[in-house]
This record gives sequence, structure tokens and C-alpha cells, in this order.
Amino acid sequence: MLIVAPVFALIAAGYAAVLFRFVTESAHKGISEFAFSIAIPALLFRTIVVSEFPDVSPYRMWGAYYGALAMIWIAALVLSACLRERREDREDGVVFAIGSVYGNIVMLGIPLTLSALGNEAAGPMALILSVNTPLLWLCGILQMEWVSRKQTGSALSVIRPVLTDLARNPLMLGIGFGVVWRFTGLGLNPVVDRTIELLAQAGSPAALIALGINLFRFEVKGEKLGIAVMSALKLLAMPAAAYVLAKLLDLPPVAAGVVVLFAAMPTGANAYIFAVQYQRLVNPVSGAVALGTLLAAVTLPVVVMIVAGVR
Repeated sequence: MLIVAPVFALIAAGYAAVLFRFVTESAHKGISEFAFSIAIPALLFRTIVVSEFPDVSPYRMWGAYYGALAMIWIAALVLSACLRERREDREDGVVFAIGSVYGNIVMLGIPLTLSALGNEAAGPMALILSVNTPLLWLCGILQMEWVSRKQTGSALSVIRPVLTDLARNPLMLGIGFGVVWRFTGLGLNPVVDRTIELLAQAGSPAALIALGINLFRFEVKGEKLGIAVMSALKLLAMPAAAYVLAKLLDLPPVAAGVVVLFAAMPTGANAYIFAVQYQRLVNPVSGAVALGTLLAAVTLPVVVMIVAGVR
């Protein structure tokens, strides 16, 4: 509880700041840009350069996390088909699946996982973060193109914008430069290290405050059953599947902890952005973001205890 409570207290502080008009809702943009363009990339860079990492196969880590994700994606497609009244709306199923697997592993996952597992978690986290967004966006876009039969262009025309955005993504740049600098073996000058450390210390609090401010615009409305199913798949089924796969693949404790904690994160804002882009299930996904984050205050302490118990 000592690990999770401060995290959600900062989220609540961000929400309350907007609720009581200490800041405007538009403050989210500035705080988020600082957190995700400057502070968290600095945090990832420094942590990767100075930390000791457990020896773990990236393929086993990806197998555990993305194996669980694939299982929940398929389950979400099936459940969405059962919930839909109009069977021809297969595009809804893709958005439903995205809402069931696309967790908030940056805003919430990074601060909570570092708090629970320490700097040893940086390497395993970087392995997942480096492929998560491009992989999910590519899978979502390609499946949406396939089920809608739009055929608006070649596969390359779909993939190119995602890869371009990835190359400019500050988080990916922080990870990439951290890995490259670590391989040089030069370490960090004490003055540079302290400067980056001070900047990095602001990353997690700023991200959590930004998340709280951002939650103010999400509402639980629309298809209540769909919201409940998405939340159950994301908060319960996905971490359970990740836990089993991490055991089967014999991941080291820290790597297994990262996989399970990242899988347990509630639906993130990127799932909402995907829904808005295609104008499908916008309200249910918005509800899954809001309700999922609220319920995560109950589910995540349990997951942290389970993860701590297997270390």
C-alpha cells in the first residue's frame, strides 16, 4: 500500500486541482509535454545508463507480455461480437480490443513499476516500451483496414507514418540514447549525472499529476456492460495471463514483475485517441479509461503484493 497510495494520491491531486479550479484543464498539455518530452526521457536515459540489469532474454519477455496481450485481444474480439447488436460493425471489435489491451504503461506504469521494483526494472521496462506503441498501433490500424476493406493504400503507406512518429518519439529517443551511451562504457560525469537526476526526479510526479488532470475529461457513460467487460479484461484477465506466461517462460523475478505490472495497468488515453480517430466506441473507451483508473487503485495493490511475493 505504501507503494501504490502515493501514486494514486498524486493522480487525485491532479484531478482535484482541476475540480477546484487551481489550474485549468488545459494545464494538462503543458505538464504532459514537460513530463513526456523532457523529464521521463531523462529518467529512462539515466536509469538505463547507470543501473544494473538482470540477464533476461527479450524474446521471453516479449513472449510473456505480448502473448498475454494477444490472448486478451482475441478474447475481446469474441466478446465484442457477442455484445454487438449489429454483426456487421466489425470495426467496433477492433476498438474494443484496443481498449482491452492498451494499458497506461507510461503515465502510470513507469512510476509505479520503478517504485515497486527499483531501478533494476529499467531494462525490462525499456524492452516493452520500445515496441509497445508501434506494435499496437500497427496491429490496430492494419486490422481496422482489413475488417473495413477500405484498401486505401499499401501496407507500407499504413506503416510509414507510425515508424516516422516512432523515430521522433521522445521516450524512444531516451531509451535509444541510453542504450547507446551504456554500450560506450563512458558512464556519466558527476555534474551531468546530478543534472539529469534532478530533471528525472520531476518525471514521475509530473506524469501522475498530468494523468489526474487528464482524467477530468473522461466520463463513464454509454455502454455500461462494454465498459465493465473492457475493464475486467484489462485489470484482471491480462495480468493473470501475463503471470502464467511469465512463470511458464521462467522469467527472472524482476522481469516477471515488470511484465505483470505493465499488464495490470488500466486502459490508457492512447486507446481513447484510437477510438476518436475511427469514431468508434468513443464513449465506452472513455469510460474504460476513467473507470479502469479508479478501479486500479484497488487492483494494483493486490498485483504489487503478488509481484513482491515472488521476488
